[in-house]
Amino acid sequence: IGEHTDHNGGFVFPGAVEQGMIAEIRPNGTRTIRAYSIDLKDYAEFSIDDEKGPNASHFRYIFGVAREMMALGIPVEGFDTAFAGDVPNGAGMSSSAALESCYAFAINDLFGEGKIDKMTLAKVGQATEHKYIGVNCGIMDQFASVHGKKDNLMRLDCRSGEFEYFPWNPKGYKLVLINSCVKHELVGSPYHDRRNSCENCVKAIKELHPEKEITTLREATWEELKEIEGKVSAEDIRESADVFEMLLGDDLQGRKDYISQYGSEYLELADIS
Repeated sequence: IGEHTDHNGGFVFPGAVEQGMIAEIRPNGTRTIRAYSIDLKDYAEFSIDDEKGPNASHFRYIFGVAREMMALGIPVEGFDTAFAGDVPNGAGMSSSAALESCYAFAINDLFGEGKIDKMTLAKVGQATEHKYIGVNCGIMDQFASVHGKKDNLMRLDCRSGEFEYFPWNPKGYKLVLINSCVKHELVGSPYHDRRNSCENCVKAIKELHPEKEITTLREATWEELKEIEGKVSAEDIRESADVFEMLLGDDLQGRKDYISQYGSEYLELADIS
């Protein structure tokens, strides 16, 4: 739980699932990674020193993680690897975050003596999405993949990085996740449009209130959001209002204003499949 609140510095409440990614990895004494996807039956070789990297996205995740770990000072070398998993691909279940986390842990253990902490490993996965895949995502998926613990959910403050576990083991109930088979891809999806709308509104608020330190919608107020109507597009206002409602927390009057103005249009505004 936390769609679009993570990149706005808000709170998210994710949990891990039993599905995951596994990999076998062995140093090969070169500067080349030789990788095989068991599920996709695909193979690639690429140098960790080549800034371009491979073309296929499932290999670019590995390449990106290796490069980001190198940027942290880890002496990454070439390796042979095969990987597979049972996280449904393209189902919105964060299979990419699982793959990134798998290799971040592996490279940290194999070449870094385990000295990189978990939150940094999550940020390695996020940076891989940003720099090598073209997805300007928040931290929630990678955080959940790295920090997930059985029978627990996690409340993460995406601004401070502080988090805590909450027991989750309901008696007599099951949480059922259903694969709708609607293909989920962040690249080329409305995700980036929504994020851009949030950033446009933050920029407009900052221009009206230069004295205020504001980097995300979390630092904004409902009144400030209404002040910039006409200064940004109506779409930017709608998309940001949708996210802002989730950031309001205990501001009951703000929630009431939001619901009266936007509540009936929520599904349309959010473009939910």
